[in-house]
Amino acid sequence: MSTILRMEISETDTVSKYGTPPQYPIESVDNALRLLLLFETQPSIRLTDASSYLGVASSTAHRLMGMLLYRGFVRQNPATRVYEPGQALSSIAFAIRRQVDVIALARPVLEQLFQQTGETVHFAILEKTEVQFLDAIESSRAVRVGSRQGIRLPANCTATGKAMLSRLTQEQLRALYPTQELPGLTGNSITSWTELEAELDEIRRLGYSTSKEESEDGVTSVAVSIEGPSGTLYGLNVSVPAHRMVDRLRAELGVTLSLAAENLQGLLL
Repeated sequence: MSTILRMEISETDTVSKYGTPPQYPIESVDNALRLLLLFETQPSIRLTDASSYLGVASSTAHRLMGMLLYRGFVRQNPATRVYEPGQALSSIAFAIRRQVDVIALARPVLEQLFQQTGETVHFAILEKTEVQFLDAIESSRAVRVGSRQGIRLPANCTATGKAMLSRLTQEQLRALYPTQELPGLTGNSITSWTELEAELDEIRRLGYSTSKEESEDGVTSVAVSIEGPSGTLYGLNVSVPAHRMVDRLRAELGVTLSLAAENLQGLLL
């Protein structure tokens, strides 16, 4: 076994640099993850090294590698039979890097929206039937909408989600929502396919989406969507306390957001 592997064993068997162990560890999961972490310093792993590193039988190490191979986390070099990083690891790393890059590109646009409106602004992504809020700048006003950064909500209950859903085809929407009933968060939420379909038609006509206390009482929003180069859908949102939102402000925010979306769309291409 190599010097690097000996060093890794002593480091890993004490305390992980990522924190304390869970109360109820699952040994097989831990062993598989420890093998993957070896790729931080090792370009490839031999089965005998994996067995020695984990302190398990060769048959156990082989089964662990077989599962990682099945899920694409490792590949086996046909010439040397050693295990190397697989496509799944590369895909995950690329997806994370791309998301970080998109957030960085969107940040100046978000800051400009904040300066223009003085209200809380969000940048989000559509993930199946949910909105994940990737970034936000919270208003400094005494009465304001709080940041939703890091939160996931049903897409049909938010202006941002509805704006992104409006870009999907009928077939794509039906695949996401195969039944008539939809989840709701407040008494104002859209909770049926028929209502959602009509709402999305209106969003396409206006060019922007609105939410009237549909995700949280007292919160209203205006949002637009942007499509990334790979087809990923993103959204820009301005959130305003309900007592400040009037029809004129709603229309003005729609125009402001549409211009911001054009700016961001150009950066994403």
